[in-house]
Amino acid sequence: MSAMRITVPARLGKAARLDAGQSIKLTNTHGAQVVDTWAFSASDLSEFMSMEHSRAAIGGIFPHVGDTMVSNRREPILTLVEDTSPGIHDTLIAACDRYRYEQLGCEGHHDSCTDNLAAALGELGMVPPETPAPWNMWMNIPVAADGSVSFEPPVSRPGDYVVLRAERDAMLVFSCCPQDMIPINGPDCVPKDCHFEILS
Repeated sequence: MSAMRITVPARLGKAARLDAGQSIKLTNTHGAQVVDTWAFSASDLSEFMSMEHSRAAIGGIFPHVGDTMVSNRREPILTLVEDTSPGIHDTLIAACDRYRYEQLGCEGHHDSCTDNLAAALGELGMVPPETPAPWNMWMNIPVAADGSVSFEPPVSRPGDYVVLRAERDAMLVFSCCPQDMIPINGPDCVPKDCHFEILS
């Protein structure tokens, strides 16, 4: 029996619960979409996957297959089990928000990953205690020798996927980043949908 495919619409977010030991397959349907990814302890949302703690735990800024991301209490929470893409997944950049778009010159409302996180958990009657720095799947932020960073289009391809295993009961949230003012979702700057399946 195949797993149910759940679409995350372009510019929006979806949440899913995983029991400890369960895995989820997240697919970059069209190949160039960045997906902001969060994981929270299902029993206590104040404990969540932390990029700064995870960089210390894995000894780098790019997680590889077999690496386990940890929480803000340094407990294992999510392991990267498979990755068919070139493996470029950013751990440095904060989720986009209204302030980011205002600084880029946007006037009026603009969808954001920060709002998508709140909305996705809100659908389940939950409120995130804050907006943790996300694990930005497929986001291409090269770090130069002088320490500078740049925002580049993804190097992933249509159908590339990652499989993530929950190391504890967890709430996961995925946001198809709505950034359309710089080319992090591809040179066309058009956000697209992605999809996921919860595996046995």
